Amino acid sequence: MALASNKKAYFDYEILEKFEAGIELFGYEVKAIRRGDAKLDGARVIVRGSEAFLIGGHVPPYQSANTPSDYDVGRTRKLLLGKKELSYLAGKEHEKGLTLVPISLYNKGRNLKLEFGVGRGKKKFDKRDKIKKRESDRNISRTLKYE
Repeated sequence: MALASNKKAYFDYEILEKFEAGIELFGYEVKAIRRGDAKLDGARVIVRGSEAFLIGGHVPPYQSANTPSDYDVGRTRKLLLGKKELSYLAGKEHEKGLTLVPISLYNKGRNLKLEFGVGRGKKKFDKRDKIKKRESDRNISRTLKYE
């Protein structure tokens, strides 16, 4: 069960590979995510040096009265990956046309995990074709249902 998901990830990107990473959070961020308040819309993953980061993920405070006054809801959060995965992802990130796109945040046991993928951006005509195909399938199923 996803606690937060990037609903437009599959619409805007063709996901080539998927990865799973732990995410470094504060306690009140974990509570807010488990409550379902996190948003991954517009977020991305970058690799700098030998570390990976989630940028643009929005996690509001669990209780605004009990969070530090300097808390930033869109702060950069470190991802926990192995050395081999990091070097592989750094190479993929530098390839032309590829980006690292967060897909979902979910529980795995007691831990929170981020699923992200290596994606290639879709062109506008690809998106239109997908919408047309979806609508035609919907119309076909409607006509078959009423016959």
